[in-house]
Amino acid sequence: MTSLPQWAQELIDGPNFATVTTIQPDGSPQASVVWIKRDGDDVLFSTVKHRRKFRNLVADPRTSLVIYEAANPYEYLEIRGTAAITDDPDGTLIEELSQKYTGEAFQDAPGNQRVVIRVSPSHVVIGS
Repeated sequence: MTSLPQWAQELIDGPNFATVTTIQPDGSPQASVVWIKRDGDDVLFSTVKHRRKFRNLVADPRTSLVIYEAANPYEYLEIRGTAAITDDPDGTLIEELSQKYTGEAFQDAPGNQRVVIRVSPSHVVIGS
């Protein structure tokens, strides 16, 4: 596992969006924007089991995240790593993320089966 430098930690801790890329069954990339939080050097995001990114990560846990501050998009952070998936039946993470990004409670669709995706960095790139 790779440690995150202080600047990277601060970027993740702020209300900055990430683009997560997963690998489709045919080998092509699939990207989507997610809310994130940091737990030590790991990056966490929430999704639901019917989403393509979830199915892709179950099949192949390799992933990358690109994060940049909206006010300064020329400096960015890329984290490549492996995803671990755990169930989040109470939606604890998505509620925490909603408070971080919107300041409001999250309104989830009925029946969604939430999971936490934990990405442990194996390679970190700081671009500028």
